[in-house]
Amino acid sequence: MSPFPPEAPTPGKSGRASLVGAGPGDPELLTVKALRRIESADVLLYDKLVDPRILDLAPAHARRIDVGKRCGRHEMSQAAINRLIVAHARAGSHVVRLKGGDPMVFGRAGEELEALAAAGVPAEVVPGITVACAAAASMGMPLTQRGYSRSLHLITGHACQDGGADEALPAHDWNALAACDGTIAIYMGSRTLGQVTQRLLAAGLSPGTPAIAIENATLATERRLPGTVADIAAVVADAAVTGPTLVLVGRVVALRRRDAVESAMTEVRSRAA
Repeated sequence: MSPFPPEAPTPGKSGRASLVGAGPGDPELLTVKALRRIESADVLLYDKLVDPRILDLAPAHARRIDVGKRCGRHEMSQAAINRLIVAHARAGSHVVRLKGGDPMVFGRAGEELEALAAAGVPAEVVPGITVACAAAASMGMPLTQRGYSRSLHLITGHACQDGGADEALPAHDWNALAACDGTIAIYMGSRTLGQVTQRLLAAGLSPGTPAIAIENATLATERRLPGTVADIAAVVADAAVTGPTLVLVGRVVALRRRDAVESAMTEVRSRAA
């Protein structure tokens, strides 16, 4: 079945698009506005990382289309996704483009907004909780704190051609990152983590700088893999991670709650479930 609608638009019905952040995974972390948009969707275009429980919140009549976006695995090109959003909106549907995390953080929402504007389709962006914030919160760890971190840097660990072919590492300013005296959040970097950490070390970051990898943040399958910038790549490789993984680097990592406080946080979450 074609993912595209019939060519003829629905008479008297005006379509629109909502680019919605589904958050880091746990459905409880959806915003109220995101929930309302999902509940009013006619067509739901979703990435593979969106939890199935979130898809279940859409109306029974809503058409659900998996556009297959995941780091290194793109079953549909971004250009094709853009055309799909426009086509369904022009057919009179309320299209919800559902993305993991926040649409504007490594979500390519800007390209979709450009395509919608060029097509004259009304569009909005509904923010979501990005995984760096959610993962830190799940550990009781601040991303910034006086005396530990004065800045937060969100970077991607890979550059990827549309269609999934990996390129070289992105052209980050490694010297600036190593000297930032802040927290570095590495998105989509589990496969290139060794290269990323080597660049940071070569730029002067102390080998003993705390680091932690979080796989499947906020889900029941969440794993936390602590280390230092010198060994975190080996720790992640030894753990054979398969789920989406974020890596946090910086002195604030040492502030995460690992004892009774963390146990209490886990208990609160389980009681609220």
